Amino acid sequence: MRKILFALVLALPMAAFAQQSPVGTWTTVDDETGKPKSIVEISQAADGGLVGTVAEVLQSDQGPDPVCGKCTGERKDQPIEGMQIIWDVTQKGDSWTGGKILDPASGKTYSVKMQTTDNGNKLEVRGFMGFSLLGRTQVWERR
Repeated sequence: MRKILFALVLALPMAAFAQQSPVGTWTTVDDETGKPKSIVEISQAADGGLVGTVAEVLQSDQGPDPVCGKCTGERKDQPIEGMQIIWDVTQKGDSWTGGKILDPASGKTYSVKMQTTDNGNKLEVRGFMGFSLLGRTQVWERR
């Protein structure tokens, strides 16, 4: 009985940490309209960093099957669904930073900082250039 109780006590902090991680499936919410835009799946890459891939586009000005027409390089005119839009994000304290995020609507890439809120049910995603103060934040909802 003591072993089971001890194992449960040890597992509690890990469960709490797992809930606070951005790893999972998120509904992106447009910061201007407040409407859901897409479903993004954030996972851990082989190098330990986090990556995010668009699993489904829910709303697009381009209609069904939108492409990244304003992107450059290998992403130019590629389907947004299935596209990796977040990469190289690592944990620093209670936030995740150091990586990049792509805005498929503009084709621009920004530095990114992410932090879970609301007991891990919301994710504040801040894209910025240079300083974190110069950017914008979206709040995504866990699915």
